[in-house]
Amino acid sequence: MAQPIAMSKAIHRAAEIDEGISGFSTEEIIREILRRLGEDPSRDGLQATPERVEKSMGFLTKGYRENPAEILRGALFDEDYDEMVIVKDIEIFSLCEHHMLPFFGKVHVAYVPKGKVIGLSKIPRLVEVFARRLQIQERLTRQIADAIQDAIKPQGVGVVIEARHLCMMMRGIEKQHSSTVTSAMLGCFRQKETRLEFLSLVRQPANGGI
Repeated sequence: MAQPIAMSKAIHRAAEIDEGISGFSTEEIIREILRRLGEDPSRDGLQATPERVEKSMGFLTKGYRENPAEILRGALFDEDYDEMVIVKDIEIFSLCEHHMLPFFGKVHVAYVPKGKVIGLSKIPRLVEVFARRLQIQERLTRQIADAIQDAIKPQGVGVVIEARHLCMMMRGIEKQHSSTVTSAMLGCFRQKETRLEFLSLVRQPANGGI
């Protein structure tokens, strides 16, 4: 019984905080955070910081205001092609939702078409939409795969993300050289042969070593 009571108190406290800050601008809230950190927000180097942080966070979370389905819908083409399509080494920068610290790395996306293909530039755009939200790497991986699956109903989709997380590198366990690899395999990519082909092509040097 203790856990539900504690949860109820936490929700009530969160509501009180929300009500307390609802009359303040984002810049004012950031200014208050600086004070609570022990800084003087009126000093020369920090006077414009609240405005900069607000603009920065707006950019880093712009994916909430974008629709991945609409982005893909504008670049779907009928094409009789049924071999694997791969866009690899797509750079990502996102924010961990647990500590709001960055994680960054590369995304590799592949699919096997079934009557429709996606304009190549839209795949990095799709990755960007989901990355510019508060994320965990596991969910980000699956969201990319599901969006492609929903848009063109291909034979299969494969997504691999390799990333490094500052919440592990500069705080907590402080392991600077650790990285995290996640994958989502749908449809034919669950078959061993297709999955191995995808992973083999991802590991090849850029431009085939040319």
